[in-house]
Amino acid sequence: MPDLAERLTLFQRDVYPAKADLFRHLATHHQPHTLFIGCSDARVVPELITACEPGELFVIRTAGNLVPAYRRRSGDGVTASIEYAVTALGVSDIVVCGHSACGAMTALAEGHDLSDAPALAHWLHHADASRARAEAAGEAVDVASLVRQNVRAQLANLATHPSVAHALTENTVRLHGWVYDIAAGTVDPVTPTP
Repeated sequence: MPDLAERLTLFQRDVYPAKADLFRHLATHHQPHTLFIGCSDARVVPELITACEPGELFVIRTAGNLVPAYRRRSGDGVTASIEYAVTALGVSDIVVCGHSACGAMTALAEGHDLSDAPALAHWLHHADASRARAEAAGEAVDVASLVRQNVRAQLANLATHPSVAHALTENTVRLHGWVYDIAAGTVDPVTPTP
């Protein structure tokens, strides 16, 4: 924590003054253009890899960049955040971004024992379709394949959300799938499939 406290001081002394006008504007305006759904992994920093300024992205981060399929009475934070981004903020693009060396996909690919992490084990069931998609495509069920197929599966789940389905019908939002390679710093597009 001392390191974070020092970094906060650096922010207040160096970063904030250089962007003071932007932060004053953001204090009363919230109009991100993109909903970015990425992994909670600390190595994946949406604003950094997209070179976006504060206020441009509305970000949801979950283990494995998982998006539960819509359930009417789910009441979960992911569903509420998606709905808010689409209906209240009017984002025009939604990105689901997976990444290389994903711990969640590694756990699935290698069949890790998650009995000591029951909430995580339950959460990872939202990626069951990823394994099925890899197998159906005749791909090896390895981390790289699961990462790519997981992005496709989560895009499909995203489209089950009424706010997203409506925006897609109205052509007011576009869905994008990405896989970020941490070591190379590259982003490869992933084409959604039914």
